[in-house]
Formats: sequence, C-alpha cells, structure tokens
Amino acid sequence: MRALLVVNPKATTTSGRTRDVLTHALRSDLKMEVAHTEYRGHARDLARQAASEGAVDLVVALGGDGTVNEVVNGLLAHGPSERVPRLAVVPGGSTNVFARALGLPNDPVEATGALLDALEHGRERAIGLGKAMSEGLPDRWFTFTAGLGFDAGVVGRVEEQRRAGRRSTHALYINQALRHYVTEREHRKNGPISLQINGHEAVPGLVMAIASNTSPWTFLGNRPVLPSPAASFDTDLDVFGITRMTAFGTARTVRQILRSHTPANGGKEPLGPSGKHVVSYHDVRHFTLVSQEPAPFQVDGDHLGDRSRVSFTGVRRALRVIV
Repeated sequence: MRALLVVNPKATTTSGRTRDVLTHALRSDLKMEVAHTEYRGHARDLARQAASEGAVDLVVALGGDGTVNEVVNGLLAHGPSERVPRLAVVPGGSTNVFARALGLPNDPVEATGALLDALEHGRERAIGLGKAMSEGLPDRWFTFTAGLGFDAGVVGRVEEQRRAGRRSTHALYINQALRHYVTEREHRKNGPISLQINGHEAVPGLVMAIASNTSPWTFLGNRPVLPSPAASFDTDLDVFGITRMTAFGTARTVRQILRSHTPANGGKEPLGPSGKHVVSYHDVRHFTLVSQEPAPFQVDGDHLGDRSRVSFTGVRRALRVIV
C-alpha cells in the first residue's frame, strides 16, 4: 500500500528518536514517503496534494489533534469521495481526542502496533464528520468538536500561553478556564449567542455552544469530558449549550459532564447534562450559531479567531479511517 506519513516534529509527546522508530516500523509494511510539517497549515497542504495527485492510498498523521484536523481538511479539500485516501492516526499530542475516540491507545508506540495490525487484517470504518461554514471564509471540517463562545475563549487563552513558551498541560487549561470565568462576568449572565435549528424556536442568550461529532468532547488526563454523551461518528452532530454560568450552576454542570451517563427507563441513548440553563440536541443535521457580537471560535481545539455567524452540518460516512 502506498502511503504518506505526515509528521509534526513539534508533537508534544514524541521525541525525534521515537518518531524515527515509528517511521521505521511503518515502513516495514508500507511503501511510504515521509514529510515533516514546517508551518501552520502545512499538514493540510501535504494531504491536499496527496489527494489531488492520487499517488497514495493512505495518509498517516503523526501528531496531535491539530495535525489530524489539518490532514482531514487537506484530504477533503474537494469533498468526500471514494478516491480520497484513507486516514490513519498515530497520536503524538497532549490529549489526542480523535485517536482515543476511535479506540486507539494513547501511547504512540502501542498505537503504531494497533495500526499495523489493522492494516494486516484490513480493518477500516467510514466515519461522519462535522463541517463549519462562515461567510467569506474557507469551510472547516472537524473530527470531534467545534465551539463558539466561552469554551473557544479558553482555547484562545491557552494558545496565547503556549506562544509565550508555556507547555500544553491539563493544569494550564484548568487555570485558563478559571481565569476566563472570572474575566467574562458580564457574558456569563447575558450570553450573545443564538442557536437556530430548522423546525425549532431559536434559543437566545447562550454563553457557549459546543458541536460534538463524537463523545467524549475532550479529556482531563484520562477522565473523559461528556457534554453530549450520545454523540457518535455514526450520527450527525450533537449540540450542547449553556445560557447562564452562575457559580453553583456551572459547578453542577461540570460535575455532570465529568461522570458517566446511563440510559434512563431502559432507553438506548445515554443521558447528558441537564438543568435550567442547559440546552442540548442530539443527531442534528444542520444548525446555525449567531452572535450579537464577534465571539471566539474553535475547531478541534484550534482557535480560529472571532465569528459572528457559523453554520454547521453533519456529513455521514465522510472519510474512511484505518482502525
């Protein structure tokens, strides 16, 4: 099988020696070229070129969720198609939400072994993805989440800290979330975001809104975060929002999204967070978020600046993944 390995040399949990070992292991089973990313967006460019030229059957992303997202957007630059190469992932970031949601080990060496086994036995699956669209800007595919409002503001603060030289750790995210909570006092009471779904009344006053393509949404260490526990690669998108973030209410919601959810009364779908200020929808094909003022926007943990209007759509069986 012809393959391209896209390596992020700045991946936080793999050393140069480890990446060399993984590359050698993959080359034992694949006719593989290796490309190292040199700038933001380079993984997207490499994957887009590979898909356009039709020179490879498989693109392997070795890096964190940002690298994976870029590769996916490159592969799907012209939309889903049977001609699009398959995707494989070797986790190398601090969290690796997408890889773990696929059931891959978080350790890159173990994940490489699982990938080689999947290739040997021909295991793959077609997964659904989300797509975010803003007028005048390129569409952006996402593998597990996109958010507008408070959560994206936290992501933006973390990225500022990383540019200043801080390491990406779970403690850094928690610290910046608490700081953001303190500074966003007015928005926590009167959110600027409105959720619009065809056939439903608009939901105004959202402080934050998160679109999930799978569950968990992210991890704190090994603890999954579950705002939309029924979200799945086999359905369309789930939406979770909060209309008011009081100290007591927020603490209650955080506890809910950090625990397991079991179906009630024999139901098939796991229960998500509930409460007076919680909004949730399951398996939604299309919806739009509109903000009265530009609000922070993130896709797969990547802060993309501020947006006033973002439309979302779920695309089933958008990409084939080696698992």
